[in-house]
Amino acid sequence: MIVLDHPLISDRVARLRDKRCSSQEFRSLLQNISALMVPQVTADLETMPTPVETPLESAEGRSLSRNIILTPILRAGLGMAEGFLRIIPEAIVAHVGLRRNEETLEPEVYYPNPSVNFPDSHTIILDPMLATGGSAIETVRILKEQGASRIAFACVIAAPEGVRALQAAHPDLPVFIAALDRGLNEQGYICPGLGDAGDRSFGTI
Repeated sequence: MIVLDHPLISDRVARLRDKRCSSQEFRSLLQNISALMVPQVTADLETMPTPVETPLESAEGRSLSRNIILTPILRAGLGMAEGFLRIIPEAIVAHVGLRRNEETLEPEVYYPNPSVNFPDSHTIILDPMLATGGSAIETVRILKEQGASRIAFACVIAAPEGVRALQAAHPDLPVFIAALDRGLNEQGYICPGLGDAGDRSFGTI
């Protein structure tokens, strides 16, 4: 687990938490935080030598050796995908739709991932909240079934319970977090948290 300690991220997370934050501002802040997370989330991507012809002479540059696949967990993950796409506009986007059963707190799949070339790509799962860890665990399982092996998980706010569950289920998975909160309440929501990221993003509170 890597908690991204950066003044700009901290500032925007604090503004994101504020209950007075409008849906429009919430989406903008979520995209901004996500864009700020990109450099560290992608720091270990593999590159290869690439010849380049500058206006003056030949040079050797570096290019990514594999495609990047962004996998936002619907629907809240869409805001993070927009932020990542600002920095990586060539990325492929492959969605996974999961909803949490409010009685069992377990994830239910309603939109399985479309077929893309996971085995030869870097895959980054995006979800603003890591609460119980159920949705993240299920998404990683789905992607691994489709051949993904180079996977990272990025979220804005996480509970320690969710981090422990995710790392226990997938110990090989790099986890990047903008803020690690105190824990979960009896309803399985992160505290202090920011409420439901999907509802706040799309104004469906």
